[in-house]
This record gives sequence, C-alpha cells and structure tokens, in this order.
Amino acid sequence: MSIGRYACKRLLVTGPVLLGVTALTFSFVHLLPGDAVDAISGFRDVSPAVKASIRSEYHLDQPLWKQYLLWLWDAVTLDFGQSPVTGRDVTTSIAHRLPATIALGGAAWLLALAIGVPAGIIAAVKRGEPADELSRLAALAGIATPNFWLGLILLLVFSVRLEWFRVLPPDEPLASLAMVKFMVLPTITLGTASAALVTRLLRSSMLGELDEAYVRTARAKGLRGRTVILKHVLRNSLLPVVTVAGLQLAFLVDGAVVVEQIFSWPGMGRLLVRSILERDYPVIQATVLGIGVAIVLANLLVDIVYAVLDPRIRY
Repeated sequence: MSIGRYACKRLLVTGPVLLGVTALTFSFVHLLPGDAVDAISGFRDVSPAVKASIRSEYHLDQPLWKQYLLWLWDAVTLDFGQSPVTGRDVTTSIAHRLPATIALGGAAWLLALAIGVPAGIIAAVKRGEPADELSRLAALAGIATPNFWLGLILLLVFSVRLEWFRVLPPDEPLASLAMVKFMVLPTITLGTASAALVTRLLRSSMLGELDEAYVRTARAKGLRGRTVILKHVLRNSLLPVVTVAGLQLAFLVDGAVVVEQIFSWPGMGRLLVRSILERDYPVIQATVLGIGVAIVLANLLVDIVYAVLDPRIRY
C-alpha cells in the first residue's frame, strides 16, 4: 500500500473520531448544572419574555438533537456565534489569540526536540558513563519540576533580579524582535518537561536497539559507528518518540494555560481561563473543540510518520 493510500485510509478513520469529539464537546456543556439562559443573561433577574427571546435566539427551544446539528453546522463553517459576555464574535476572538499560542507551543516543541533527541542519543551511546548519569539526572529533574514553579523562578531571576527580560509582554507584533526575546522564558518553561520526556524515551528505545543482531552485523561489515547509530539505530528507535512528540505538540499548542497565565502571554490559554470564570459557554465550546481536533490531527500525523519510518505498518 502506497503512503498516499495509507494516509487517505487513516483520514477516513479520523472522520468518525472528529464527529465523536464534536458530540462530546456539545454534550459536556449541556450537562453542566443550571440553565444556559441564566449564564447568557449574566444571572440577572429578567422577565420570562426576555428568557423566551434568548432561547429562541440561541435555538435553546429546539430539541437537543436539532441543537447539536445546528451547532455542528456552525462548527464546520467556523461560525461559533457571539459571546454573550463580551459581545464579540467568538471565531474572531479565537483567531486573534491562536497565533500567539501556536508560536509559543511550536517554539517549546522545537526546543524539546533540539534538546531531547541529542541528549537521548548521547545517553544511550555513553551508557553507564558520566554523560549518561548526568542526562538521567537532568531528565528526572525536568519531569519532576512543575512548570508553574519553574516559570515563577525564571521570572524572579532573569526578569526581576537580573532584568534581562521584561516581566510583561511588550505591546508589539508577534514577529517583532521584542516579542521573540520575551518568548524565551515561556518557551523554556513549557518545553523543559517535554525535552526531559523525549530524552528518557529515546534513551530507552536506543538501548534496546543497540543490543539487536543487525547492529553487530553492521559493525562487523566495517560501518562507522556514527553511521550505525544515526542511520540504523536512531531510525528504528524513533517510533515511540514520534508518538510522544506528536501528542506533545498538540498539548503544548493547546494546553499552555498555566504558562500563559504566569507570563501574561496573549494566547488561547488566558482566553479559556477568562471564559470559564465568566461562564462564556460559546467560547468554552469553541476552545475545547479546537483542543480536541488538534489532538486528533496530531494522532493522524503520527500514524503517517509511522508509515514513513516503518513501511511494514502500511500492510
């Protein structure tokens, strides 16, 4: 089976999963206690006529299945209506915040791979040596350190004491030099745990591959050690790393809620927290749906990369 046919097959399987994500997203909001009309009206004492008008405007007077179909169509067309709290268009609000979250999550993901992959290779090749012990200690510390504590420490040391970075983000475009510089500390905070996880996983996977017969055969043929490690061992060790890296990309892009709060980063995480506190249900639904879709698409990307790294998976 060609890689194109395999990708189309996986894409068809992803369709029902995405449909299930939309159903769960819609259902969870309706399972919350209380009347949605009260939340939309700001829990003010309004007349029955106003409540009936709100129900009609938001299709709350329709059967639940019909409400879901209407909401599903709006979600497909990226029309999530207006926020009853701010009065702004929900899609516009999310589109305004999404680039900042993608930039921060993508930078943290690249940092995690840039640190985790070389560190994992060195730890596996230098098994039992000081470099291996140091990488294991650093990885354990990175996984065990809470990102909110790390972020606060970085702010205290490098922003307050040394004054190398700003405490609050500058009011400049995302691609400006000032914003890129400010993004250094949030990127380190968000990417540290992922880098540690990639390091530990790649080390364990490579140690298993280094004991295989094909490695001894390659070395007996006179291949250089670097060629054996990078061309054969590393390629066969990347499958579990790809799984973690793909899922980490989705979680880093959509799950940087704590880090965005600490550094006042203008991303979707802060928008989601504010919407939860204000019970802004349309924004919550759209944001949670985006997180679910990102995770599903990350799994699809992982499956395709699997097939590229190991052609046996296609059959």
